[in-house]
Amino acid sequence: MTKRTLTGRPMLVGAAVLTALALAACGTTEAPADSAEPDAAAEAVTVTDARGVEVEIPAGVEDVVALEWVAVEHLQTVGIAPVGVADVAGYQEWAATGAPLEGEPTDVGTRVEPSIDAIAGLAPDLIVAVAGRDAGAYGDLEAIAPVLVLQGADAADPLGTMEADLRLVAEATGSSDAAEAAISEYEAHVAELSATVEEAGLAGTSIAHMDGYENGGQVEIRPYADGALLPAAFESIGFANGWPGEGDEQYGLGITDVEGLTALADDTHIVYLSVGSQRDVFQDQLADNDIWNGLPTVQAGKVHRLPDGIWLFGGVDSLTAYLDALVASLAPTP
Repeated sequence: MTKRTLTGRPMLVGAAVLTALALAACGTTEAPADSAEPDAAAEAVTVTDARGVEVEIPAGVEDVVALEWVAVEHLQTVGIAPVGVADVAGYQEWAATGAPLEGEPTDVGTRVEPSIDAIAGLAPDLIVAVAGRDAGAYGDLEAIAPVLVLQGADAADPLGTMEADLRLVAEATGSSDAAEAAISEYEAHVAELSATVEEAGLAGTSIAHMDGYENGGQVEIRPYADGALLPAAFESIGFANGWPGEGDEQYGLGITDVEGLTALADDTHIVYLSVGSQRDVFQDQLADNDIWNGLPTVQAGKVHRLPDGIWLFGGVDSLTAYLDALVASLAPTP
C-alpha cells in the first residue's frame, strides 16, 4: 500500500518489568511524499477521551504536540504534521519505515518525561497523549493547551481500539473524512493480503511474534499474546497466533525466557524486529544456546527478522508495513 496523500512501547502494563520492556521496545529517512495541508478544524468541538474526560477543542486546530508515537502516526494519517514530538530520534529509528516522520517537529523530551517548557514554547492548540500516565501528570500540560488522551491499546479489542483512537484524533481536528478513507484503504489492503495468503497455501500458518532483550546478561523474551495488536492484524489475513501464553490487559504482552519457547508448536514460525542500535539477541546471544538451537522451529529455519523501523504499536500505515513485510517473508515472490 502506498503512502497516502490526504486532504482533509506503552506506558501502563500489568507489571513493572513489563513496563520497562515495553518502553525499551517502544524504543528511543527519507522524507515522505508531500501531503496536502489539511484545513484547520473549522468549528470548536467537545470530545470524550480515554479518561472519560470531556475535552473542549477550540476551532482552528493546526499546531499539535504528540507525546506518543502512535499519536504522531494518527495525526499524520489525517494530514497533520505535529509541531512537537516526544523523542524525535527514537521515532526515526523505531517507526520511520512504516510511517515516516513528516515536517521538522521540535523534540519535546522523552515519552516518559516530556519537557513542559519545550511544549509551552510551541504554544500548541492541542496536545495528544496516550493512556498510562499518572492522572496528576496532565495538570501542567492542560495549563498549556487541551490534552486529548488516547487509549493506545486494549487487549479486549486491539484493532477496534486502534481505529477508535484514529477516529478520535480525526474528530478533534475536523478530519473525519481522512480517517475514514484511511481505514477503508487499510481494510481493502487486508482483503488483498488475505487472498495472497490463501493462494500461497499459508492460511492457518502458526506465527509467534516476539521481542528479545538483554537484561543483566540474560535474554528476556516478550511474546505477543492474544489481545496484542500484531496477532490481531496477522490473524485478519489468515495466519494463526502460535504463542500459547497470556499477556497484559492493555497491550497483550507476555514475558518468558528461552526455556519458555519450548511451549511453541513444532511448526510455528518465530517473527521479530530489531533496530540498528539494539543487539539482535536472537541472532547473536542465542547463537550458541542449546535450548534455542534445539527448537524445531529454529532447526527448520522458521525464524524471520523483518525490516527495521516498523512501529509495532502504531496505526494503519505501520500495520500495513508490518503485514506486507510478514507476507513477503513467508511467501516470497519468485
